[in-house]
Amino acid sequence: MRPPALNPLFAALTSLPGIGPKIEALFRRLLDTETPKVVDLLFHLPSGAVDRRSRPKLRDVEPGKVVTVAVTIGAHRAPPSHRSRAPYRVYASDDTGDITLTFFNARRDYLEKLLPEGSLRYVSGTCELYDGMLQMVHPDRIVDEDGLARMPLVEPVYPLTEGLAHGNVRRAMDGALARLPDLPEWQDEAWLSRERFPAFAEALRTLHRPADPSDLQPESRAWTRLAYDELLAGQLAIMAVRAHLRRPAGRGSAAEGRLRGKIIGALPYSLTRSQQAALDEIVADLAQPVRMLRLLQGDVGAGKTVVALLSAATVNEAGRQAAIMAPTEILARQHLKTIAPLAEAAGLRVAILTGRERGRERETILDRLALGDIDILIGTHALFQDDVAFHDLALVVVDEQHRFGVHQRLALTAKGEAVDVLVMTATPIPRTLVLTYYGDMDVSELREKPAGRKPIDTRVVSLERLGEVEDAVGRALKDGRQVYWVCPLVEESEKTDLAAADARYAALRKQFGGKVGLVHGRMKGAEKDAAMAAFSAGETRLLVATTVIEVGVDVPQATIMVIEQAERFGLAQLHQLRGRIGRGSGASTCLLLHATPLGDSAKARLAIMRETEDGFRIADEDLRLRGEGDLLGTRQSGMPGYRLVRFETHGKYLGAARDDAALALQRDARLDDERGQALRHLLYLFEKDEAIRLLQAG
Repeated sequence: MRPPALNPLFAALTSLPGIGPKIEALFRRLLDTETPKVVDLLFHLPSGAVDRRSRPKLRDVEPGKVVTVAVTIGAHRAPPSHRSRAPYRVYASDDTGDITLTFFNARRDYLEKLLPEGSLRYVSGTCELYDGMLQMVHPDRIVDEDGLARMPLVEPVYPLTEGLAHGNVRRAMDGALARLPDLPEWQDEAWLSRERFPAFAEALRTLHRPADPSDLQPESRAWTRLAYDELLAGQLAIMAVRAHLRRPAGRGSAAEGRLRGKIIGALPYSLTRSQQAALDEIVADLAQPVRMLRLLQGDVGAGKTVVALLSAATVNEAGRQAAIMAPTEILARQHLKTIAPLAEAAGLRVAILTGRERGRERETILDRLALGDIDILIGTHALFQDDVAFHDLALVVVDEQHRFGVHQRLALTAKGEAVDVLVMTATPIPRTLVLTYYGDMDVSELREKPAGRKPIDTRVVSLERLGEVEDAVGRALKDGRQVYWVCPLVEESEKTDLAAADARYAALRKQFGGKVGLVHGRMKGAEKDAAMAAFSAGETRLLVATTVIEVGVDVPQATIMVIEQAERFGLAQLHQLRGRIGRGSGASTCLLLHATPLGDSAKARLAIMRETEDGFRIADEDLRLRGEGDLLGTRQSGMPGYRLVRFETHGKYLGAARDDAALALQRDARLDDERGQALRHLLYLFEKDEAIRLLQAG
């Protein structure tokens, strides 16, 4: 049960004055949630502030700056009736000079009421010179003496969505701040005093009602306090999951390594040092009577799939089953293609289950699985539907483009008794974010690439040279080489000028005929497979594609990658796409085509791609350039972002939050004592209540 003190914060936004269904729909879009709550609004922090504290006399006003001036209102001059577009002017002055207040499309009756002749008014906005005369166009604020007393002199500026004005957000925020309850302090007293952090409610009030623009900097005490709260809630939740998943005794799957030996013997190359080290760690984990929770992160082409297969063979040798789950059907079938011949060499029975296996075929697979006639089942989310029952599932490998939260992790492990979990990520992740998102896991890293991989020559080319690029592709096709051409969108959209895959496919097909194929996310599974199979077999030599080829597609003969509008892609995505080439013995080239002019951030991203192929370095640069917000494709692959934490500023507090969480749970595993009860408030506040259920479940 949520502590009653938090109820005012979890009330619907419509409970605030002035928010009806229409405005709520706009807030739904702004706050990116189906049912916006008061707490969602309070966690929507300002992006800046307007400083209205400057109160000069008119002779001292600096054009271009925001000022608040005290003036006596003089004559009104409305535009002539035949010139309705002309401005409405109000003349005003103080004892040092004059100013014109200028309004367009104004209503005379409204302005005469707001600015009565002879009255004293405080006018705030940006002044400019016009024909040598000081003027203010559409002042931000016009108030009398009473209004001045209420006017915030440092006014927060919020990120908005179309249809919402600052006034809507400010009024709603006034209502939300009035609801802020007194909550018990969940932070350690000594830590609070050392960091000089304000109380939780005071920190929120400071950010939404700043006394100085510096209050709104991420490094301010108020913001850092809230960011630390969010980090602590995250670490407590991760540790609760870890404790819950580890608590039931595991079942050790010990094996001599006979099947592993057969698979390694069938490989056309030797394992790299880091593959061998990761495998040793996994085999040791699997033999323990404690559940394994391990993250295997490796660069593009570092050989994660082989490590996953060898891990599966370990539990197979102990007479148990393994499941390998991929985010897309293309990737699941790619895994099957890689794994099947190697598994056959060890006498292992492999099957695939995706949304495409239906009817009789699906029933046969499910029957064989339940009887134990399948050793390794590869598939998509279809693996974890209710009617999929394993004979004895021991290991789940999640090849995760989409990160699984607490619920999904628990669902994975519910398919067997004390199931071990290996999560693989194809995007190397900076250390800070590993701790944040995967803090409940042990980590193995694959840092080397298999022998024989050649460096990729990466070049940055302006789209103005598109003709030259097409000619170069034509020469490569004549030489018998294969080419990927990646476009960001499937079809023309009114809102964007990105080249559409369909349009590019039509243009290239006109030039190169039947050698050109097309694959994109809107095709049916069978169509995608057919397009990939034709490219893989060399029937088509130029494949126009969207980012569906980003992960796992393996065509060693393809040696050229053209990425159109490369400036629109994130670093991790560019790195993944480039990793589709350089897989065979031929020299490979990646061309990053960009529109001009390039912004600073895009320029920096493309420069890094040119400089290095090291995915771990690229991930660190991505964090530095973008902050954590979209890293690992938060927006594109469902990683849960933090609302208040800015990693470039607050990342240094992560270690302290981990230690604090570990100590709190060590002293009070069920969070029952005084601080424990306060920490429960924190977990509910940041919607980590799943952790509380796990702690209570013991």
